[in-house]
Amino acid sequence: MKVTFKVCFCCVRSYKVKSSEPPQEIKTLFDYYSQNGRMSVDEMLRFVIQVQGETHADSNYVKDIFNMLKHHGVFHPRGLHLEEFYRYLLSDFNSPLPLSGEVWQDMTQPLSHYFLYTGHNSYLTGNQLNSRSSTEPIVKALRRGVRVIELDLWPNSSGTEAEVRHGGTLTSTEDLQKCLNAVKENAFEVSDYPVVLTLEDHLSPDLQKKVAKMVRKTFGGTLFRCRDEYKKCFPSPQALKNKILISTKPPKEYLQTQISQGAPAAESVNAEELIQDEDEKTVAVEYRDLISIHAGNRKGGLKNCLNGDPNRVIRLSMSEQWLETLAKSRGPEIVKFTQRNILRIFPKTTRFDSSNYDPLVGWMHGAQMVAFNMQSHGKFLWMMQGMFKANGGCGYVKKPDVLLSKGPGGGNFDPCSKSIQIKTILKVKIYNGEGWNMDFSQDYFDRYSPPDFYVKASVSCRNRRITFRHNKLQNKTDTDEWFPVWDEEFEFPLRVPELALLCITVKDHDKNTPNDFAGQTCLPLSEIRPGIRAVRLHDRVGDVFQHARLLVRFVLEPPRYSFR
Repeated sequence: MKVTFKVCFCCVRSYKVKSSEPPQEIKTLFDYYSQNGRMSVDEMLRFVIQVQGETHADSNYVKDIFNMLKHHGVFHPRGLHLEEFYRYLLSDFNSPLPLSGEVWQDMTQPLSHYFLYTGHNSYLTGNQLNSRSSTEPIVKALRRGVRVIELDLWPNSSGTEAEVRHGGTLTSTEDLQKCLNAVKENAFEVSDYPVVLTLEDHLSPDLQKKVAKMVRKTFGGTLFRCRDEYKKCFPSPQALKNKILISTKPPKEYLQTQISQGAPAAESVNAEELIQDEDEKTVAVEYRDLISIHAGNRKGGLKNCLNGDPNRVIRLSMSEQWLETLAKSRGPEIVKFTQRNILRIFPKTTRFDSSNYDPLVGWMHGAQMVAFNMQSHGKFLWMMQGMFKANGGCGYVKKPDVLLSKGPGGGNFDPCSKSIQIKTILKVKIYNGEGWNMDFSQDYFDRYSPPDFYVKASVSCRNRRITFRHNKLQNKTDTDEWFPVWDEEFEFPLRVPELALLCITVKDHDKNTPNDFAGQTCLPLSEIRPGIRAVRLHDRVGDVFQHARLLVRFVLEPPRYSFR
């Protein structure tokens, strides 16, 4: 097959395009597990157990594979040819992540034992300075599995109603009721596990009373009311299924007058003031009763912010900068704090473009709510999306035991410790790829020739990105090919594999201009199935391409290491 590119009015360039074909290693495996050029059900079963590590497989599992191929028109009743076997390897049936999409982690532990898929300024469509506020990003976030939605509440210009906007900026406003409706209508479309609504409240008592009424009326029975038994320990995601939780700072305890202090001279307080104080107390109680996750104050600055109250659990918020400062010297204290309490990390205020930060810093210290600008894109958002592909994509990922218990020496985990030993080695062999010719136009990457694809693989783990890339990148670029072949292996030694994320990016190499993006994926190591797998690629936003994919082999050494 040839493709032709027009160089000028009278000149064209033609290239012979090869088709996607099995790499030599795949041919060798097929020969080993087949007879006379065909692979039977029993032989395929032996392959999926021994090579793919699917010890649960039986003949019915293999028959499902054969039926899948039958629907794709590449099935033969006497067994699979090499091409049919290759089609199976590149099919969605052979994903590196579990096919069932089921929640498999223990969901009965306190809420503080989980990472939550968390949004920041969830109503903004763009930058932090002058973009439009809308319900659209709220809906998109919830339909992607986000479980924590943030709304900033401010008085309107007349002071009579609460509205949603980013205060002190030129961003537009959005109607609060519309935002609440968007949460109600989309909260449980992709997950039954609870949605937390964090309210950054800048309201007067009268407006707090109005908001309390709106929240109760909108969410009704789905609104979770915190009982005394949960003051010392958060309830579990399992107990909170299909519930909406409100998280914000409690209103001030207003009544500091004679009513609460017990009877100074009556003449010092007039009746009108007493009535007003009683009204404010009522407002405070109504608003406070909505709050199931209390946001605490950072009293005492860096020195005392991690002093938890043994009689009460709270949510503490801090910027990415504050976390980085604390992490340098007080990492184990942060981990201890997050074993009972919830820690929320938010982007620094100078991220006007709605960019994001490295989420792994927060996760490695046990921070449950690492808040992200979901309207942005880039490598850190891809990591966030990859993390929450785990556990069936329900928006909750259980923290590993290393963050929930004391170590052998009796202390809490220190993410910055240099004494953490290597637990496992991940080997990733990338054979080849296909599908770009169907997802992109012929001249999308290069106007005058087919693309020159290369692959970059990296693992994010333990507060730093460890990137392995061939020194002679140009030699590993498959030039002028829609069906690139690399046959290259990457090796990653891992100390905290429970939180490791494998990130793969494909680009088109250009000599004189920036390299063109051609797809990415980020996979949680805790979920990756070993063996030879079809890895589907995603666009910059995180939406999966219809056809573009890689054929990759995953090996964990020692193989006995388990995340479950």
